[in-house]
Amino acid sequence: MNINPPRCSDIIYIDFLIAASNVFSCTEAARCYPNVVNAPSHDAFTRCLQRQPPDTEALWEEVKNHVKPEGGFLIADDSTLDKPYAKEMVFVRRMWSGKHHRTVKGIGLVTLVWTDGSTVIPIDFRIYNIDVDDKTKNDHFLDMLEKPKNVVLILNSFCLIHGMQV
Repeated sequence: MNINPPRCSDIIYIDFLIAASNVFSCTEAARCYPNVVNAPSHDAFTRCLQRQPPDTEALWEEVKNHVKPEGGFLIADDSTLDKPYAKEMVFVRRMWSGKHHRTVKGIGLVTLVWTDGSTVIPIDFRIYNIDVDDKTKNDHFLDMLEKPKNVVLILNSFCLIHGMQV
């Protein structure tokens, strides 16, 4: 049986996330490869995400050489990824949106980024779904801070918490 290998890997998607500034969808990722032979389609990116467990080690491996522990800041952010048309999508729930100033259907994302003031690099993330793991956004943030790579960054930088509900 001849099965075609995947056209999209986690590294290709991470490269897209690092380069993207506003839109992070699989469709947008596919648009970044308009003139490439056998370029990954948006479905290839979707399948890549479905294959990957929600693990941030691949992200860290990709960005660790760009993070300077001796300078910069760690910033924690909680965002709501709007999913207004989702009917039965995994991780979608009603939550407060600072963007819309009301509750919306969306996916809660807690992100830890490193910045030196001009460059922003994501280093860790968690999907907020209290119904599944019984963890608050603060619990996810504390879990991220307990990872050894993040402890080293905290010891060498300031920690700014943005948007967290205490």
